[in-house]
Amino acid sequence: MFAYLHIALHFLVPVGIAWFFFRTDWKRAALIMLAANLVDLDHFLASPVYDPNRCSINFHPLHKMLPISLYGAMMFLPWKPVRYLGIGLVTHMLLDALDCGV
Repeated sequence: MFAYLHIALHFLVPVGIAWFFFRTDWKRAALIMLAANLVDLDHFLASPVYDPNRCSINFHPLHKMLPISLYGAMMFLPWKPVRYLGIGLVTHMLLDALDCGV
């Protein structure tokens, strides 16, 4: 049950952020933020691919602190698509952190 909520949040929260903060450009912002979910492709490097008891943060390569720091820096760059992607990636990591009890 919680897994379905978690997945739904990965779609609803970025769209909500885009609509609330980037109203004039919300559709483009939402699409780019949703594209940030592709960061989960690194889960295919793990065995098993899905483990409901595993914390993604600091386990998968694109969920480690160095990439997360870069995602955070992307939020402050002047080019809007990169900024939107950074916001989407940081949002994704924060949602994943909820699974870790952080």
